[in-house]
Amino acid sequence: MDPEVSSQSPSEPKKGRAKTPRKPKESDLKQKSPAEFFAENKNIAGFDNPGKCLYTTVRELVENSLDSAESISELPIVEITIEEIGKSKFNSMIGLVDRERVDEELYDDYETAKAREKRLAKEARDQEIQAKNAALGKKVKESSAAKAIRGRGEASFYRVICKDNGRGMPHDDIPNMFGRVLSGTKYGLKQTRGKFGLGAKMALIWSKMSTGLPIEISSAMKAQTYTSFCRLDIDIHRNIPHIHLHEKRDNKDHWHGAEIQVVIEGNWTTYRSKILHYMRQMAVITPYAEFLFKFVSETSDKNVTIRFARRTDVMPPVPMETKYHPSAVDLLLIKRLIAESSKQNLLQFLQHEFMNIGKSYAERLIGEMGPEFGPKMAIKSLTSQQIVRIHQLFRQAKFDDPSGDCLSPAGEYNLRLGIIKELHPDMVATYSGSAQVFEGHPFIVEAGVSIGGKDVKQGLNIFRFANRIPLLFEQGADVVTRTALKRINWSSYKINQTQDKIGVFVSIVSTKIPFKGTGKEYIGDDISEIASAVKTAIQQCCVQLKSKIVKKIQAREQQERKRNLSKYIPDATNAIYDVLREMSLLHASKKKRYADEDAEILKKVSALSLTKEMLREKLAKHVEQVDYEMALEFATQAGASEEPKEAVYIQSLDPKSNFIELRCPAFVFRLFQ
Repeated sequence: MDPEVSSQSPSEPKKGRAKTPRKPKESDLKQKSPAEFFAENKNIAGFDNPGKCLYTTVRELVENSLDSAESISELPIVEITIEEIGKSKFNSMIGLVDRERVDEELYDDYETAKAREKRLAKEARDQEIQAKNAALGKKVKESSAAKAIRGRGEASFYRVICKDNGRGMPHDDIPNMFGRVLSGTKYGLKQTRGKFGLGAKMALIWSKMSTGLPIEISSAMKAQTYTSFCRLDIDIHRNIPHIHLHEKRDNKDHWHGAEIQVVIEGNWTTYRSKILHYMRQMAVITPYAEFLFKFVSETSDKNVTIRFARRTDVMPPVPMETKYHPSAVDLLLIKRLIAESSKQNLLQFLQHEFMNIGKSYAERLIGEMGPEFGPKMAIKSLTSQQIVRIHQLFRQAKFDDPSGDCLSPAGEYNLRLGIIKELHPDMVATYSGSAQVFEGHPFIVEAGVSIGGKDVKQGLNIFRFANRIPLLFEQGADVVTRTALKRINWSSYKINQTQDKIGVFVSIVSTKIPFKGTGKEYIGDDISEIASAVKTAIQQCCVQLKSKIVKKIQAREQQERKRNLSKYIPDATNAIYDVLREMSLLHASKKKRYADEDAEILKKVSALSLTKEMLREKLAKHVEQVDYEMALEFATQAGASEEPKEAVYIQSLDPKSNFIELRCPAFVFRLFQ
């Protein structure tokens, strides 16, 4: 071996092995379809993990059903079923034959002999400790069944079925309504339940990603003699529907509405409580709807069936589409309105495309824009600089606030009924505020506060709603949570924040809900108008409750006084009777004379016609009489009659009944014709 070669430093480059630097590959310009974008960023639409995907699918389908029924003023009936599908059944659905494992060590859930020995030893130790505790009489925890080792590849699948009595869908529109992302009927400036306009489309995308199975839709519109049936999936890359079957079938039952079936991967175990809480809160905010929820398990003992009954037939008005407020538009929106407007000149455009701009005010605005603008100026000829001038003036000029006529809050009447129906509280107060404005968008805050109730924990139980849908996630940063925890002095309203069972319900409706975060699960605390309105609404409810609590305390004190008086009746009777006996003896011996009524009473005592028992009975009757008079005075001050009151709920009316309906925040009055 040549020592010179061996002594060569390894850091020195070797001749003949130098690599030529690679030329950077020219990047190709690529595009993504909307379906592909949401498939890759499914967490934006609430599809974070299998459990959340199951919850969001249920939520989207239920909210679509409610919107569909309310759009035709039909009292909603929604049936939601989650059916568990085992691995063997799922494989047979997709035509896959079950195959036994050959190489066990290849799988993620493989347990080595050493790991199995360690696990069994630990289980044996736990059983021994439990046996000792049982022998000593200590409380023994129930031994949980040994958890089966679950591999990453073992998924759970569920068929989600949602059926309603809504509007239904036109036969030819069904493929695009489910198979084309960002196409729908809810776009426009109005109050809507949807967050992205995805609805069942995202459930279909998740189904394609997790199971590869298509979605099935059955739909019929009112007075339609046929039912539309469609089986389809979505071409993710092209954002178009891929139709497997689309046909018309006989509608013998004259049914109208929609029924949607989709098979997805999910996790019922971890999200069971969230789904049930969602259904319960939806029943609170929509007491005019009837919900039937079913979970069908592979083992019948795990089945769940819950019916949320309808309490009222009074529905909120349908939300109306409204015009844009000048202070809430941007350059892009102004350009789009110009392109879509049917108006020819600038004066008509300002009057008809924006709210709160009358003819005279539009003329003043045009005069302020500059000499190059005129009322008869064609809007299609506006340059980019002129559009910027219009936008700048919109941001600086004064405009009347938008009204809340386009909004559809649940209503104080429905909110109160929903709380009573689901929670059965000891007392409840509700408040509905007037329309207010933030950034050119109207909003209304409604609130309810309850004390006591069924399945309510001690302390604050906060229920949040945005455009009449429950918000269950990211509660800590929400404006409602922060207001209830930090800005309300509960003790000043005779409410114990830690000991009482307090339910706080706040519903916010608006043409634009200012959600925070990509998931749109909470409303930020940084908008002062909304934070102030939420605080005021909760305080108004607390003021109502305080008067009820104070009256309840007074009634309790009266009962306590009665108990104390009744407690001392025997001692008072003995003392009074002994005094009367002494007085009667003095009267009989003529040492001291008494006249009139006093003498009559003493004669009765001497003749034993007035005994201790009689005196005790008279004192007891006197206590009863005083207590009754005080209770009657209390009831009169509270606005109650002498008879006790009970809550009465009228059954739903025959739809053929003719009546005139008068509404106020607390009740609905109907005059039958």
